[in-house]
Amino acid sequence: MFFRAFRHEAFDISEISLSSYSISVTRGNPHYVAIPVFLSRAFRHTSVYIRTDKGIEKPEDLKGKRIGIAEYQLSANVWVRGILEEDYGVKPSDITWVRGGMDTPGRPEKIKVQLPDDITMVDAPEGATLNSMLEAGEIDGFIGPRWPRCFSEGHPHVGRLFADSITTAEDYFKRTKIFPIMHVLGVRRSLAEEYPFLPAALLKAFTQSKRLAEEALSDTSATKVTMPFVEDNLNRVHALMGKDPWSYGVADNAHVLDRFLDYHASQGLSPRRVKIEELFHPSTLEAYSL
Repeated sequence: MFFRAFRHEAFDISEISLSSYSISVTRGNPHYVAIPVFLSRAFRHTSVYIRTDKGIEKPEDLKGKRIGIAEYQLSANVWVRGILEEDYGVKPSDITWVRGGMDTPGRPEKIKVQLPDDITMVDAPEGATLNSMLEAGEIDGFIGPRWPRCFSEGHPHVGRLFADSITTAEDYFKRTKIFPIMHVLGVRRSLAEEYPFLPAALLKAFTQSKRLAEEALSDTSATKVTMPFVEDNLNRVHALMGKDPWSYGVADNAHVLDRFLDYHASQGLSPRRVKIEELFHPSTLEAYSL
């Protein structure tokens, strides 16, 4: 979806990567304009996988290692690199990045990027996948939004860097009040110009849809997800994050967006630090009621 959205501008309205969108904003005249509907959020402490036989016991041990990534610009990877540097002193330049497809050989960046001179990026060998390289110990770890197949299949030497990722993420939120944002809603800019009411209407519609979903999730007389302990997990989340943990809108998420945009610029993905108001349609920067 993101490849089609950014390479071929295929959609009128689409979920889009916050990172790729931020790159397009700095390059001028982006095809989409964003709405502060955050369709994907996640604590990315779950996104770092390691070979457990390579002497990696703590984040600092990633220095000098070869770490696989599908794309450097992925929003999840921006967050992980920022957290590793800010909380553990591991800079992006401390790692050799190996780019490739997870389960299919070869994967280009959806938007071409020029990385800083101190970043070492190499392509996976022709015909190799990151999963097969991690499985064989040819890379020391993997960072990405989706777990590698060899981890889900129980490879004896592949694990998470943060073994108790939930407790680690809870501590991170207590310190920062940040619930990382991955994706936003994008609308074709020419469409928003033709129908200026559309962005605000979409924000209200998606907000109402989220409210209905949350009400359904909270009705645990017959759970709406195929997962046990729904009540317990909901109570744990609400105790930590309040009654609206997955908030939409700029006002409640400015501190999250600011941290991401800081990371994005410091990692060289955007040539300048983007401002929040550059991302979103003006009509969605404040809410109103009917």
